[in-house]
Amino acid sequence: QAPRTVLVPGCSSGIGLAVAVRLAQDPQQRFQVIATMRDLRKKEKLEEAAGSALGKTLNIQRLDVCSDSSVAECMGSIPGGRVDVLVNNAGVGHVGPVESISMEEMKRIFETNFFGAVRMIKAVLPDMKRRQSGHIVVISSVMGLQGIVFNDVYAASKFAVEGFCESLAVQLLQFNVFVSMVEPGPVNTDFELKLMEEVSRSEFPGTDPATVRYFKDVYLPASHEIFTTLGQSPTDVAEAIVNVIGARRPAFRTQTNRLYTPLVALKYADPSGDL
Repeated sequence: QAPRTVLVPGCSSGIGLAVAVRLAQDPQQRFQVIATMRDLRKKEKLEEAAGSALGKTLNIQRLDVCSDSSVAECMGSIPGGRVDVLVNNAGVGHVGPVESISMEEMKRIFETNFFGAVRMIKAVLPDMKRRQSGHIVVISSVMGLQGIVFNDVYAASKFAVEGFCESLAVQLLQFNVFVSMVEPGPVNTDFELKLMEEVSRSEFPGTDPATVRYFKDVYLPASHEIFTTLGQSPTDVAEAIVNVIGARRPAFRTQTNRLYTPLVALKYADPSGDL
């Protein structure tokens, strides 16, 4: 059986890097990976991690999920434009009191986390439907199921992706195209630690002092504690993604951290939303 072509945006670090490398180094050589990133100056870490797979089962290309022309260029360079599996991973994090977040900043988050994911799905979908074969894997978050305090905009962007994919998944079944949401909880990455550090030093114009105090003195320390004690590594999440890709009939939802699965059960068990 010929290897499946897997397109992975957002591979310069974290989950994207880990999953691209894990797929490329698959012992059964089931995958040919196109690992992409917006800025190719950041490819060194990926090249190093890929090792002997580089140039064989893993090729690096430039792709900006926020740009129509960049997506078209990348798709045009893939032989026959054929993508068997899309791992929609590119995303940006954001945390803080909503009063201090500009509308422009909110749009930027949605541009990557929602419209970027949609742009990629639209790029691969016509060919998948034509071939009646394909798998769209979207890296969402438990925050796409449950809003968390001070993560208002990030959660909203993930809720949007979840709703979009939940609607789309039903329609695509008749074309034998599967959609899978992978929903990690906290993941220990340099990106997360850097974000927390930057935020702890930030000023929050337009936000009342009580909210700023609660954010800095209660939320941030608690969040840091959760990331360090309950957080998974990108490698753990990558392993879960590989299992989803390898499944004969992949589930629509997979939480990579079992500690967070009860959240989903609670959410769907309580129509009032009071739980």
